Amino acid sequence: MTSKAAARLKSEGWSILETTGFLHLIGPLWERKVDGHHEFALATEDKHHNRRGMVQGGVMMTFADRTCGMTARYVSGKEYLATVQLDTHFVEAGQIGDTLISRPRVVRSTRSLIFMSTEVTVDDRCIVMANGVFKILKGPG
Repeated sequence: MTSKAAARLKSEGWSILETTGFLHLIGPLWERKVDGHHEFALATEDKHHNRRGMVQGGVMMTFADRTCGMTARYVSGKEYLATVQLDTHFVEAGQIGDTLISRPRVVRSTRSLIFMSTEVTVDDRCIVMANGVFKILKGPG
């Protein structure tokens, strides 16, 4: 990530979200809270490109999945969730250097499932729409 992109995100109130494992390879992920709602950002760089030089679709799917799952966890107060389903629609290609933004929202929550939705945007353009279902688990494993 360029220092210019990091400086811009910091100046807009974003902070780096600590990640491990696979997410650490994709990140850094950024997070902020606006009017009580969680927002997430990913500044794309060369490591995110596909063979056409655009942002790899799997990166955008992972970003949507992770941000919906984290928001479901925050809103529900449940520590352990698993993605049951994630429907993804690629609306427009992402360009390397774009900052992807996700603003997930809870559609419905039951005792065992949380239904989520997000749009991944660049500036004011929607590039990905995703809907996910997350299962509330009893514990690790």
